[in-house]
Amino acid sequence: MDTAERLELATRNTAEVVEESELEALFDEGRPSVYIGYAPTGEMHIGHFTTMRKLADFLGAGMDVTVLIADLHAHLDDNKSPFDLLDARSAYYEATIEAMIDAAGADADQISFVRGSDFELDEEYTLELLRMAAETTISRAQRAGSEVVRESDSPKLGGLLYPLMQTLDVDALDADVAYGGIDQRGIYMLSREVLPDHGGEAPVCVFAPLLSGLSGGKMSASDEASKVNLNDTREDVVEKIGDAYCPAGEREDNGVLEYLEYLVFPVLDERGESLVVERPEEYGGDLTYDAYEPLEADFLSGELHPADLKPAAGEAISEVIAPVRERLNDRPELLRDAYPEKYD
Repeated sequence: MDTAERLELATRNTAEVVEESELEALFDEGRPSVYIGYAPTGEMHIGHFTTMRKLADFLGAGMDVTVLIADLHAHLDDNKSPFDLLDARSAYYEATIEAMIDAAGADADQISFVRGSDFELDEEYTLELLRMAAETTISRAQRAGSEVVRESDSPKLGGLLYPLMQTLDVDALDADVAYGGIDQRGIYMLSREVLPDHGGEAPVCVFAPLLSGLSGGKMSASDEASKVNLNDTREDVVEKIGDAYCPAGEREDNGVLEYLEYLVFPVLDERGESLVVERPEEYGGDLTYDAYEPLEADFLSGELHPADLKPAAGEAISEVIAPVRERLNDRPELLRDAYPEKYD
């Protein structure tokens, strides 16, 4: 695979790359490293799965991949994870991420997992954090983390340290590329700005799009109807997709189409499979799609109606998450220990 092919694979289905020319140069030089960090707070859902699926592309492009379970970040962000639950939630996140990577057609054994508490308490890291804190204004830290850290009129100090630590993580993990949702943009632009003054290099940043919720608008982790959970039954998934916001001929805020574009079709492509939309003969008969673009074109033109798309999408999404659901069902203690208030 030449540089152009590796670059196309690493950048497809992304929202933005800063800067693509720098990533191209990294591929020319050899085998770049990429990391993504996840703070183990609430339960993982299908929005996380689309991001995890991208790791299969990075592996295919010949990159070294690290997943950071950012346990201390989870506590610093307004105590979203109580300190006594950090270990249990970290274990749940790691096991679930491994399951998603395997379900996406990659090999989780090729990915390195590390917890933030394994290195963020080291003396050298702490010294750099204090130096960075002395040089960074409160407004700059707030602006960097505004899309990630919970905001309030009286912010806690932990939320201000959060973006500084995420910046230092890039250097501590020797990552050439920082990968995350587009909501992480503010933090990684801070990283590109300040890391060269703290012994590191400005990372290339690859951003994933944020999916719309099934109710329309932004996906909400607190709204069960807005998302598909990874342990939802087939019936749950089909019902949620059946009730989802999916107006005929409209692409904007259409979570059903986004799930298909960023998760279902990449997984089907990996498997060499197609999506079949069943329709009565009186409406033209079944439709078969080998890629997302023709499906979207048919949907926007009116050839494909939501009433026909939704059942096929629901079944396909359920099948994609099925291996993850099975692993979670096989290890009920993961969710029980991580979220005792819900699963006890």
